Amino acid sequence: MMAGFKDIYSHLSLCFRLNGELMASENQTVMSGFILLGFSDLSPQIQRFLFVLLLLFYVLAVTGNLLVLTILTVDPVLHTPMYFFLRNLSFMEISLSSVVIPKSLANLLSEDRSISFLGCTLQMYFAFSFGSEESMLLGIMAFDRYVAICNPLHYSTIMSNRNCVSMAVGSWVISAGLQLVQIIFIFSLPFCRSKVIHHFFCDIPPVLKLSCVDTYFNDIVCMAVTVVVILIPLLVILSTYIYIISTMLRMNSREGRSKAFSTCSSHLAVVTLFYGTVLLVYLQPDTGSADGRILAMFYCLVNPMLNPLVYSLRNKKVKGALRKRIWRIKTTCCRQ
Repeated sequence: MMAGFKDIYSHLSLCFRLNGELMASENQTVMSGFILLGFSDLSPQIQRFLFVLLLLFYVLAVTGNLLVLTILTVDPVLHTPMYFFLRNLSFMEISLSSVVIPKSLANLLSEDRSISFLGCTLQMYFAFSFGSEESMLLGIMAFDRYVAICNPLHYSTIMSNRNCVSMAVGSWVISAGLQLVQIIFIFSLPFCRSKVIHHFFCDIPPVLKLSCVDTYFNDIVCMAVTVVVILIPLLVILSTYIYIISTMLRMNSREGRSKAFSTCSSHLAVVTLFYGTVLLVYLQPDTGSADGRILAMFYCLVNPMLNPLVYSLRNKKVKGALRKRIWRIKTTCCRQ
Protein backbone atom coordinates (compact mmCIF):
# COMPACT_ATOMS: atom_id res chain seq x y z
CA MET A 1 0.00 0.00 0.00
CA MET A 2 2.77 2.48 1.01
CA ALA A 3 4.75 1.58 -2.10
CA GLY A 4 1.68 2.31 -4.23
CA PHE A 5 1.26 5.74 -2.66
CA LYS A 6 4.98 6.49 -3.18
CA ASP A 7 4.66 5.58 -6.85
CA ILE A 8 1.63 7.85 -7.24
CA TYR A 9 3.40 10.70 -5.46
CA SER A 10 6.50 10.26 -7.63
CA HIS A 11 4.39 10.26 -10.79
CA LEU A 12 2.50 13.37 -9.73
CA SER A 13 5.75 15.18 -8.85
CA LEU A 14 7.20 14.20 -12.24
CA CYS A 15 4.08 15.55 -13.96
CA PHE A 16 4.45 18.90 -12.16
CA ARG A 17 8.17 19.13 -13.05
CA LEU A 18 7.61 18.24 -16.71
CA ASN A 19 4.73 20.73 -16.85
CA GLY A 20 7.03 23.53 -15.68
CA GLU A 21 9.86 22.49 -18.00
CA LEU A 22 7.52 22.39 -21.01
CA MET A 23 6.18 25.88 -20.31
CA ALA A 24 9.70 27.20 -19.83
CA SER A 25 10.90 25.63 -23.06
CA GLU A 26 8.16 27.49 -24.93
CA ASN A 27 9.44 30.82 -23.56
CA GLN A 28 6.37 31.09 -21.35
CA THR A 29 6.36 32.30 -17.76
CA VAL A 30 6.61 29.30 -15.49
CA MET A 31 3.34 29.33 -13.59
CA SER A 32 3.74 29.36 -9.83
CA GLY A 33 -0.01 29.20 -9.38
CA PHE A 34 -3.38 30.44 -10.53
CA ILE A 35 -5.66 33.39 -9.82
CA LEU A 36 -9.23 32.63 -8.76
CA LEU A 37 -11.33 35.39 -10.29
CA GLY A 38 -14.26 34.41 -8.09
CA PHE A 39 -16.70 37.29 -7.68
CA SER A 40 -14.21 40.09 -8.35
CA ASP A 41 -16.41 41.36 -11.19
CA LEU A 42 -18.94 42.50 -8.58
CA SER A 43 -18.79 45.84 -6.77
CA PRO A 44 -16.94 45.96 -3.39
CA GLN A 45 -20.24 46.54 -1.56
CA ILE A 46 -21.82 43.45 -3.10
CA GLN A 47 -18.66 41.43 -2.36
CA ARG A 48 -18.83 42.40 1.33
CA PHE A 49 -22.51 41.49 1.45
CA LEU A 50 -21.72 38.19 -0.26
CA PHE A 51 -18.96 37.52 2.28
CA VAL A 52 -21.39 37.92 5.20
CA LEU A 53 -24.01 35.77 3.45
CA LEU A 54 -21.58 32.98 2.57
CA LEU A 55 -20.02 33.03 6.03
CA LEU A 56 -23.49 32.67 7.58
CA PHE A 57 -24.39 29.81 5.25
CA TYR A 58 -21.05 28.10 5.90
CA VAL A 59 -21.44 28.31 9.69
CA LEU A 60 -25.00 26.96 9.41
CA ALA A 61 -23.88 24.14 7.11
CA VAL A 62 -21.03 23.04 9.37
CA THR A 63 -23.02 23.46 12.59
CA GLY A 64 -26.09 21.65 11.23
CA ASN A 65 -24.12 18.70 9.90
CA LEU A 66 -22.01 18.48 13.06
CA LEU A 67 -25.22 18.42 15.12
CA VAL A 68 -26.70 15.63 12.99
CA LEU A 69 -23.40 13.74 13.08
CA THR A 70 -23.22 14.04 16.87
CA ILE A 71 -26.84 12.99 17.47
CA LEU A 72 -26.52 9.97 15.18
CA THR A 73 -23.28 8.95 16.89
CA VAL A 74 -24.25 9.27 20.56
CA ASP A 75 -27.80 7.86 20.35
CA PRO A 76 -27.72 4.02 20.29
CA VAL A 77 -31.24 3.87 18.83
CA LEU A 78 -29.92 5.45 15.63
CA HIS A 79 -27.10 2.93 15.11
CA THR A 80 -28.81 1.33 12.11
CA PRO A 81 -27.62 1.06 8.48
CA MET A 82 -29.72 3.99 7.29
CA TYR A 83 -28.26 6.33 9.92
CA PHE A 84 -24.76 4.91 9.45
CA PHE A 85 -24.86 6.16 5.87
CA LEU A 86 -26.43 9.42 6.99
CA ARG A 87 -23.45 9.98 9.32
CA ASN A 88 -21.17 9.50 6.34
CA LEU A 89 -23.27 11.95 4.33
CA SER A 90 -23.00 14.62 7.03
CA PHE A 91 -19.23 14.17 7.10
CA MET A 92 -19.15 14.54 3.29
CA GLU A 93 -21.12 17.79 3.46
CA ILE A 94 -18.79 19.31 6.05
CA SER A 95 -15.71 18.24 4.10
CA LEU A 96 -16.95 19.48 0.72
CA SER A 97 -17.88 22.92 2.08
CA SER A 98 -14.63 23.24 4.01
CA VAL A 99 -12.50 22.47 0.96
CA VAL A 100 -14.06 25.24 -1.15
CA ILE A 101 -15.70 27.95 0.97
CA PRO A 102 -12.90 29.22 3.32
CA LYS A 103 -10.67 30.13 0.35
CA SER A 104 -13.64 31.80 -1.38
CA LEU A 105 -14.36 33.84 1.75
CA ALA A 106 -10.72 34.93 2.00
CA ASN A 107 -10.72 36.00 -1.66
CA LEU A 108 -13.79 38.17 -1.12
CA LEU A 109 -11.87 40.27 1.42
CA SER A 110 -8.46 40.28 -0.24
CA GLU A 111 -7.07 41.69 -3.46
CA ASP A 112 -4.67 38.76 -3.63
CA ARG A 113 -6.76 35.97 -5.13
CA SER A 114 -3.86 33.70 -6.01
CA ILE A 115 -3.74 30.00 -5.25
CA SER A 116 -0.62 27.88 -5.59
CA PHE A 117 -0.32 25.15 -8.18
CA LEU A 118 -0.29 22.49 -5.46
CA GLY A 119 -3.13 24.24 -3.59
CA CYS A 120 -5.29 24.22 -6.72
CA THR A 121 -4.46 20.56 -7.30
CA LEU A 122 -5.42 19.55 -3.76
CA GLN A 123 -8.58 21.68 -3.75
CA MET A 124 -9.78 20.14 -7.00
CA TYR A 125 -8.90 16.61 -5.88
CA PHE A 126 -10.64 16.75 -2.51
CA ALA A 127 -13.66 18.72 -3.78
CA PHE A 128 -14.35 16.19 -6.52
CA SER A 129 -13.50 13.21 -4.31
CA PHE A 130 -16.00 14.30 -1.68
CA GLY A 131 -18.57 15.14 -4.33
CA SER A 132 -18.13 11.75 -6.00
CA GLU A 133 -18.34 9.97 -2.66
CA GLU A 134 -21.58 11.82 -1.84
CA SER A 135 -23.10 10.76 -5.16
CA MET A 136 -22.19 7.11 -4.60
CA LEU A 137 -23.38 7.29 -1.01
CA LEU A 138 -26.81 8.52 -2.14
CA GLY A 139 -26.97 5.50 -4.44
CA ILE A 140 -26.12 3.17 -1.54
CA MET A 141 -28.77 4.84 0.64
CA ALA A 142 -31.35 4.26 -2.11
CA PHE A 143 -30.37 0.58 -2.17
CA ASP A 144 -30.77 0.48 1.62
CA ARG A 145 -34.33 1.83 1.33
CA TYR A 146 -35.06 -0.67 -1.46
CA VAL A 147 -34.02 -3.63 0.72
CA ALA A 148 -35.93 -2.27 3.75
CA ILE A 149 -39.20 -1.86 1.83
CA CYS A 150 -39.04 -4.50 -0.91
CA ASN A 151 -37.15 -7.27 0.90
CA PRO A 152 -37.62 -6.61 4.64
CA LEU A 153 -37.20 -10.25 5.74
CA HIS A 154 -33.59 -10.30 4.51
CA TYR A 155 -32.75 -6.73 5.52
CA SER A 156 -30.61 -7.62 8.54
CA THR A 157 -28.59 -10.09 6.46
CA ILE A 158 -28.09 -7.94 3.37
CA MET A 159 -27.47 -4.71 5.29
CA SER A 160 -25.31 -6.19 8.04
CA ASN A 161 -22.70 -4.02 9.74
CA ARG A 162 -19.93 -5.72 7.79
CA ASN A 163 -21.68 -5.17 4.44
CA CYS A 164 -22.46 -1.53 5.27
CA VAL A 165 -18.85 -0.80 6.15
CA SER A 166 -17.68 -2.63 3.01
CA MET A 167 -20.00 -0.56 0.81
CA ALA A 168 -18.93 2.70 2.44
CA VAL A 169 -15.22 1.88 2.20
CA GLY A 170 -15.62 0.66 -1.37
CA SER A 171 -17.30 3.91 -2.44
CA TRP A 172 -14.49 5.88 -0.75
CA VAL A 173 -11.78 3.89 -2.55
CA ILE A 174 -13.48 4.14 -5.96
CA SER A 175 -14.13 7.88 -5.61
CA ALA A 176 -10.64 8.72 -4.37
CA GLY A 177 -8.93 6.47 -6.93
CA LEU A 178 -10.86 7.73 -9.96
CA GLN A 179 -10.39 11.37 -9.00
CA LEU A 180 -6.67 10.81 -8.41
CA VAL A 181 -6.30 9.45 -11.95
CA GLN A 182 -8.30 12.35 -13.36
CA ILE A 183 -6.33 15.00 -11.45
CA ILE A 184 -2.98 13.51 -12.55
CA PHE A 185 -4.04 13.73 -16.18
CA ILE A 186 -5.32 17.31 -15.78
CA PHE A 187 -2.25 18.72 -14.01
CA SER A 188 0.21 16.97 -16.30
CA LEU A 189 -1.03 19.31 -19.05
CA PRO A 190 1.05 22.39 -19.95
CA PHE A 191 -0.69 25.61 -18.82
CA CYS A 192 0.69 28.39 -20.99
CA ARG A 193 -2.31 30.68 -21.38
CA SER A 194 -3.75 33.16 -18.90
CA LYS A 195 -3.55 31.75 -15.37
CA VAL A 196 -6.85 33.39 -14.38
CA ILE A 197 -9.55 30.87 -13.43
CA HIS A 198 -13.00 32.34 -13.99
CA HIS A 199 -14.49 30.65 -10.95
CA PHE A 200 -14.38 30.80 -7.15
CA PHE A 201 -12.62 27.44 -6.86
CA CYS A 202 -10.45 25.18 -8.99
CA ASP A 203 -13.18 23.55 -11.04
CA ILE A 204 -12.23 21.18 -13.86
CA PRO A 205 -13.73 22.95 -16.94
CA PRO A 206 -12.22 26.40 -16.21
CA VAL A 207 -8.81 24.87 -15.47
CA LEU A 208 -8.82 22.80 -18.66
CA LYS A 209 -9.47 25.99 -20.64
CA LEU A 210 -6.07 27.31 -19.52
CA SER A 211 -4.16 24.54 -21.25
CA CYS A 212 -2.43 25.33 -24.55
CA VAL A 213 -2.81 21.79 -25.92
CA ASP A 214 -5.78 19.75 -27.04
CA THR A 215 -7.72 18.45 -24.01
CA TYR A 216 -9.80 15.89 -25.93
CA PHE A 217 -8.30 12.96 -23.98
CA ASN A 218 -8.99 14.74 -20.68
CA ASP A 219 -12.58 15.33 -21.76
CA ILE A 220 -12.94 11.60 -22.40
CA VAL A 221 -11.48 10.78 -18.97
CA CYS A 222 -13.83 13.30 -17.32
CA MET A 223 -16.78 11.76 -19.12
CA ALA A 224 -15.80 8.25 -18.05
CA VAL A 225 -15.39 9.30 -14.41
CA THR A 226 -18.73 11.13 -14.53
CA VAL A 227 -20.46 8.00 -15.80
CA VAL A 228 -19.07 5.95 -12.89
CA VAL A 229 -19.60 8.42 -10.03
CA ILE A 230 -22.70 10.33 -11.20
CA LEU A 231 -24.65 8.49 -13.88
CA ILE A 232 -24.45 4.96 -12.44
CA PRO A 233 -25.53 6.01 -8.89
CA LEU A 234 -28.34 8.09 -10.41
CA LEU A 235 -29.55 5.09 -12.44
CA VAL A 236 -29.37 2.94 -9.29
CA ILE A 237 -31.51 5.50 -7.44
CA LEU A 238 -34.08 5.72 -10.24
CA SER A 239 -34.36 1.95 -10.66
CA THR A 240 -34.63 1.27 -6.91
CA TYR A 241 -37.35 3.88 -6.49
CA ILE A 242 -39.32 2.35 -9.36
CA TYR A 243 -39.38 -0.90 -7.37
CA ILE A 244 -40.06 0.95 -4.10
CA ILE A 245 -43.03 2.86 -5.53
CA SER A 246 -44.48 -0.27 -7.14
CA THR A 247 -44.15 -2.11 -3.80
CA MET A 248 -45.79 0.76 -1.93
CA LEU A 249 -48.74 0.79 -4.35
CA ARG A 250 -49.33 -2.91 -3.70
CA MET A 251 -49.47 -2.42 0.07
CA ASN A 252 -52.94 -2.98 1.50
CA SER A 253 -52.28 -0.97 4.64
CA ARG A 254 -52.52 2.79 4.31
CA GLU A 255 -50.38 3.11 7.43
CA GLY A 256 -47.71 0.91 5.85
CA ARG A 257 -47.63 3.07 2.71
CA SER A 258 -47.36 6.21 4.81
CA LYS A 259 -44.51 4.76 6.88
CA ALA A 260 -42.66 3.61 3.75
CA PHE A 261 -43.03 7.01 2.12
CA SER A 262 -41.81 8.84 5.25
CA THR A 263 -38.60 6.78 5.28
CA CYS A 264 -37.90 7.72 1.65
CA SER A 265 -39.04 11.35 1.52
CA SER A 266 -35.93 12.81 3.18
CA HIS A 267 -33.63 10.84 0.91
CA LEU A 268 -35.60 11.86 -2.18
CA ALA A 269 -35.37 15.53 -1.17
CA VAL A 270 -31.58 15.30 -0.75
CA VAL A 271 -31.21 13.40 -4.04
CA THR A 272 -33.23 16.06 -5.87
CA LEU A 273 -31.13 18.88 -4.41
CA PHE A 274 -27.81 17.17 -5.12
CA TYR A 275 -28.33 15.82 -8.62
CA GLY A 276 -30.45 18.79 -9.67
CA THR A 277 -27.68 21.28 -8.94
CA VAL A 278 -24.83 19.02 -10.16
CA LEU A 279 -26.50 18.38 -13.51
CA LEU A 280 -27.38 22.06 -13.95
CA VAL A 281 -23.81 23.14 -13.09
CA TYR A 282 -22.01 20.76 -15.42
CA LEU A 283 -24.52 20.88 -18.27
CA GLN A 284 -23.79 24.60 -18.50
CA PRO A 285 -21.64 25.49 -21.52
CA ASP A 286 -19.67 27.95 -19.35
CA THR A 287 -19.33 26.97 -15.68
CA GLY A 288 -17.52 30.24 -14.98
CA SER A 289 -20.50 32.37 -15.98
CA ALA A 290 -22.57 34.18 -13.34
CA ASP A 291 -25.30 31.51 -13.49
CA GLY A 292 -22.71 28.73 -13.32
CA ARG A 293 -21.05 30.21 -10.25
CA ILE A 294 -24.39 30.64 -8.46
CA LEU A 295 -25.39 27.04 -9.19
CA ALA A 296 -21.96 25.84 -8.07
CA MET A 297 -22.44 27.75 -4.82
CA PHE A 298 -25.69 25.86 -4.28
CA TYR A 299 -23.84 22.59 -4.86
CA CYS A 300 -20.93 23.47 -2.54
CA LEU A 301 -22.71 25.37 0.22
CA VAL A 302 -26.51 25.69 0.08
CA ASN A 303 -27.14 21.95 -0.29
CA PRO A 304 -24.91 21.09 2.72
CA MET A 305 -26.79 23.75 4.70
CA LEU A 306 -30.25 22.44 3.74
CA ASN A 307 -29.63 18.70 4.09
CA PRO A 308 -29.48 18.65 7.93
CA LEU A 309 -32.76 20.60 7.98
CA VAL A 310 -34.34 18.12 5.58
CA TYR A 311 -33.34 15.12 7.68
CA SER A 312 -34.06 16.69 11.08
CA LEU A 313 -37.43 18.18 10.12
CA ARG A 314 -38.76 15.17 8.19
CA ASN A 315 -37.33 12.32 10.28
CA LYS A 316 -39.21 11.55 13.49
CA LYS A 317 -36.40 9.49 15.04
CA VAL A 318 -33.80 12.22 14.47
CA LYS A 319 -36.19 14.86 15.88
CA GLY A 320 -36.94 12.62 18.87
CA ALA A 321 -33.24 12.02 19.56
CA LEU A 322 -32.55 15.75 19.27
CA ARG A 323 -35.36 16.65 21.68
CA LYS A 324 -34.17 13.98 24.14
CA ARG A 325 -30.62 15.32 24.02
CA ILE A 326 -31.77 18.93 24.51
CA TRP A 327 -33.99 17.85 27.45
CA ARG A 328 -31.05 16.06 29.11
CA ILE A 329 -28.87 19.15 28.71
CA LYS A 330 -31.58 21.37 30.22
CA THR A 331 -32.13 18.95 33.10
CA THR A 332 -28.38 18.80 33.81
CA CYS A 333 -28.09 22.60 33.74
CA CYS A 334 -31.07 23.02 36.10
CA ARG A 335 -29.62 20.54 38.61
CA GLN A 336 -26.35 22.41 38.65
